[in-house]
Amino acid sequence: MQAAAYIFIHRKWKDDKSHFEDMIDYFCDIREPLQLLLFPEGTDLTENSMTRSNEFAEKNGLQKYKYVLHPRTTGFTFVVDRLRKGKNLDAVHDITVAYPHNIPQTEKHLLLGDFPKEIHFHVHRYPVNTLPESKEDLQLWCHKRWEEKEERLRSFYQGEKNFSFTGQTVVPPCKSELRVMVVKFLSILYWTLFSPTMCLFIYLYSLVRWYFIIIIVIFVLQERIFGGLEILELACYRLLHKQPHLNAKKNE
Repeated sequence: MQAAAYIFIHRKWKDDKSHFEDMIDYFCDIREPLQLLLFPEGTDLTENSMTRSNEFAEKNGLQKYKYVLHPRTTGFTFVVDRLRKGKNLDAVHDITVAYPHNIPQTEKHLLLGDFPKEIHFHVHRYPVNTLPESKEDLQLWCHKRWEEKEERLRSFYQGEKNFSFTGQTVVPPCKSELRVMVVKFLSILYWTLFSPTMCLFIYLYSLVRWYFIIIIVIFVLQERIFGGLEILELACYRLLHKQPHLNAKKNE
């Protein structure tokens, strides 16, 4: 995740905002195709999180939900606004996920083989030019999407357990059933063999053992010293391009 420049957060906005600014500005500068997966709810739906969501709704005069949690819009609006200013935002994809049969909640379910039998996705693409400009309107826009999610999931679970669809479906020509099946088979085969093979190599070859030890030590040290590989990558980029730290931008 560090090597892929994931954005690690502390779940405290006063601590996370500066890091968000650094990383998003970096993504905009390098112009690398970017996909950011955001969960505005902040966590999965459980009895405890639903209680907190209802308390949040009462405090802010919002309706209570049954199938979704209320989104926390601060991070969402900040990311959209920052990417838009950096001209690195093409669209926002609103994705709703439903499980018609069983909903695994913890790792215990997965270890017991209780995987979802089906997963349904509803995807709606909103081009950047259709998004509100102001922060307040963008927050309202996000809340409106969650109202729609609640109704969509209510209809799903109380109805035929299928998303009703009125738009246009575009299926990539490369996504044939045969191709999907082959990719699944090769993925399962690779990851099934990879771990035991690495364990066998560690057991048999001292060179492999030393390689693993050195890599672990390097990763632990760089995280303790620099805060993570993505922070080191950002610092190297600034050094090579002679960019001032973000604080200099804030003082302008």
